[in-house]
Amino acid sequence: MSKPLAASAGNVAGAPTGPSPAVMGTYARQDIVFARGDGAWLETEAGVRYLDFGAGIAVNTLGHAHPRLIAALTEQAGKLWHTSNLYRVAGQEKLAERLVAATFADRVFFCNSGAEACEGAIKAARRHHFANGHPERWRIVTCTGAFHGRTLTTLAAAGNPKYLEGFGPEAPGFDHVPFGDLEAARAAVGPETAAIMLEPVQGEGGVHVGAAEYLQGLRALCDEAGILLVLDEVQTGIGRSGKLFSHERAGVTPDIMAVAKGLGGGFPVGAVLTTEACAMTAGTHGSTFGGNPLAMAVGDAVLDIVLEPGFLENVEQKSQQMRQGLARLQELYPNLVEEVRGQGLLLGIKLKVEPPHVVKAALAERLLVVGAGDNVVRLLPPLNVAEHEISEGLERLERALAAVDQSQT
Repeated sequence: MSKPLAASAGNVAGAPTGPSPAVMGTYARQDIVFARGDGAWLETEAGVRYLDFGAGIAVNTLGHAHPRLIAALTEQAGKLWHTSNLYRVAGQEKLAERLVAATFADRVFFCNSGAEACEGAIKAARRHHFANGHPERWRIVTCTGAFHGRTLTTLAAAGNPKYLEGFGPEAPGFDHVPFGDLEAARAAVGPETAAIMLEPVQGEGGVHVGAAEYLQGLRALCDEAGILLVLDEVQTGIGRSGKLFSHERAGVTPDIMAVAKGLGGGFPVGAVLTTEACAMTAGTHGSTFGGNPLAMAVGDAVLDIVLEPGFLENVEQKSQQMRQGLARLQELYPNLVEEVRGQGLLLGIKLKVEPPHVVKAALAERLLVVGAGDNVVRLLPPLNVAEHEISEGLERLERALAAVDQSQT
């Protein structure tokens, strides 16, 4: 016998607002539903517009409803959605070749998300040593404050007790050291170490930027120890840092890199990029949906735009505009804003109050921002955000800070 339809705002006229109990309550969602988007703006069914400085948590690289992405997806949707990886997929081959041409990589594996990309990167690092006669090398040095996804293995890689609680024994094989501490990483490397894995900029952890000297030191350490450098560029990649990938700023190259979020511009896609030394062969890994024709068409269109001459330079200019505006807000509200930090259009303000206060006040000003660890609020506008929209966003954030400041007195 079927259950009676539960009352919710979505299925009963005049029902009270609020989330449907049918959706698992794993998120503390804002009680707002968006019906459509356009560039850096989101709009409710009632026509209320919000300036989106969250971009789906660094996903909507080119904002909402970008016409070239719509065209690419629509054209492919009319041809072919899915065949599985039992067969060659033309879009995979094209996008992989483009990523190889634009990066350090020789090989690309496509998946669906950042967590899957990080899982694949971990497997690739361990498999490399197994294939080269060192199965004892399977442990990976990772950083406290990291975020690599919500699977059991990526949770263990990050080691955040809050996210690990209640899910049984922690997956073994990870040695955690402080982010930015080269000597701690050196001390953690032993005969069982396969790789060092980190985000060049910790997004979820509080927008901590790894110094060039630190990343260069890790690269040298990996070379000395005969281990691999694995970078998680899920949040920093595809132009978010002002370069195609953040590690370019430090002049280092990884052996393996996890990518997702911005690569699909809002369509789910992830990728593992490796050098030719990768030992992932037929049967060692797989994905039912990974690299399907729809995702590949959109990813290809995203690269078309991000790799256009001047695009990344424009991201840098917008980053400077935002930094200057945020520095001014720090001067205006020194009792609220402790520090401005970040890279490209992955920026954060470290607060002296709890981030939800500012997130809620910004929402009241119809500005969407994202909380992070270390008492930080992230600002992640689309990379093609207009200068006047940045100015508008800063004005709304100023009003939000003023409201929080007034509430504190």
